[in-house]
Order: sequence, then structure tokens, then C-alpha cells
Amino acid sequence: MKKFKRSSRLVEMTQYLLARPHTLISLTTFAERYQSAKSSISEDLAIIKEVFEEEGIGQLHTLAGAAGGVMFKPMMPKETSLSIMQKVCEDLQQPDRVLPGGYLYMTDLLGHPELLADVGKMFATAFADRQVDLVMTVETKGIPLAYATAACMNIPVVIVRRDNKVTEGSAVSINYVSGSTKRIQTMSLARRALKEQSRVLIVDDFMKVGGTIQGMIDLLHEFNATVAGVGVFAESGEVENDERLLTDYVSLAKLTSVDLKMKQAEVVPGNYFSVD
Repeated sequence: MKKFKRSSRLVEMTQYLLARPHTLISLTTFAERYQSAKSSISEDLAIIKEVFEEEGIGQLHTLAGAAGGVMFKPMMPKETSLSIMQKVCEDLQQPDRVLPGGYLYMTDLLGHPELLADVGKMFATAFADRQVDLVMTVETKGIPLAYATAACMNIPVVIVRRDNKVTEGSAVSINYVSGSTKRIQTMSLARRALKEQSRVLIVDDFMKVGGTIQGMIDLLHEFNATVAGVGVFAESGEVENDERLLTDYVSLAKLTSVDLKMKQAEVVPGNYFSVD
């Protein structure tokens, strides 16, 4: 590459780091890329690190040694996340979002790139201390959330299907009981999609009793994989604790009550914001 002025180099380095989250980049890579001394690169990284942390963009970790370098981890301060989700909760309380069965229409929100990027960063922050190899979700509404989260963590996505696809080869299928309808349903995952002993973060759009997520957990057991965490965009609060199939999960929003006749819903920030 051509030799940059320092101001230009700072901009390009920042973009380079943002595009490669959770990737260890050596000082040599930067020195050769910008034809600059490692001492100058270190000074630039110190500036970027300070800005990232002050602005709540993320953390820039430095690893010493011959095999060391820098790694950018996208993070979002909890107060910033709370401000975003409070606005989302206000939007979800609009009367025209109330659907039969006590559900809320959220498809438009889950298709908004800016919100998806924010939610992905929230989940990446919530599970930053967990070792995660990939993100799993079940088709179809959870897919955008899974990809947004995986993009921040720079890991693959695995999609559980409702039925086996011929194009995916042999698959492992299980039956599970839907927590809300109490019906027996089927989900499957291609054998090649998941390595044994992987650590998996499950992400989904909505959880009522937790039957679908429990089904994914059972499916992971067939692969000798471990659940590293469970994150849901919204959960139903109209479920008794003894009915809930899961206790260890992170929710960003909580549907506390729905009046179908009045078309009214109360939505508040989820349990992510009630835990220090």
C-alpha cells in the first residue's frame, strides 16, 4: 500500500479493526501495510483504543510477545443498550402490534439493519466472557439476530431447520414439545453443520415457555456440544416461573401483559438490564 499521512492512517486503521472483530492482528501486519515503524503504529493504536473506550465502541486488547498483536472486541455500554431498548419497548407497545395469542408483531424491527447491529453488539457484550464457537438459531425469524450477533463475535452461524433439507445431506432430527402449544414438533440439523464439543450461543427472537430453545439444547446434546449461553430479543412475562423451561438466559425486552380486547401491551426492558 502507499504510505499514508498519520491522519489518514488512523482512519484506515480504525476501519480495518472494525471490519475484523475478535481477530488478532500483529503489529507487523500494520507496519507493513502502512510502511511505518512499529513504534508509530503503537502510538496510533493507543489513540484508537482511547477513542473506542470513551465512545463505547468496544475494547482494543493488546497481547504482548512474538505472537502478540491487537484484537478489537465490539462492546456496548449497558446504559447505551438500555436507552435503545427503552425506545424499542415504546414502539412495541403500539396497539397495532398486538397479535392473537398474546404475541407482538416484531418482523419490521428485526429487519432494520441499525437495530440489528445494536442488538448483535448487546448480545456480544452480554456473552463476552463466554467462550463461544458459533451462534445457533431456528428458522426463520431468529436468523437476522443470529447473524448480527455472529458478525460482532466473528464466528459462524448454524440454522436449525423445521424439516430436513435434501441439499444439506444427512441430518440429526429430534422431536420436541412446543412450550406454548404443547404440540410435538420436529427440528433437524445437518451432521456437517456442527463439530462435536462445540460451544454454542443460542439466539432467538421470542421466548414464551422456552420449548423451542429447549429443543435446540436437546439437539446440541446429540452433537456432544455445550450451550455457552441463551439470548432472546423478547420474552413473555405472562408465564409462571414453574412453567418456564429455562432459567439461565438473557432477554433484552419483556412482554409483561397483553390485553387482546383493548389491543394494549406492556413491554419493559428485559432481564439483561436487571443484572449487574
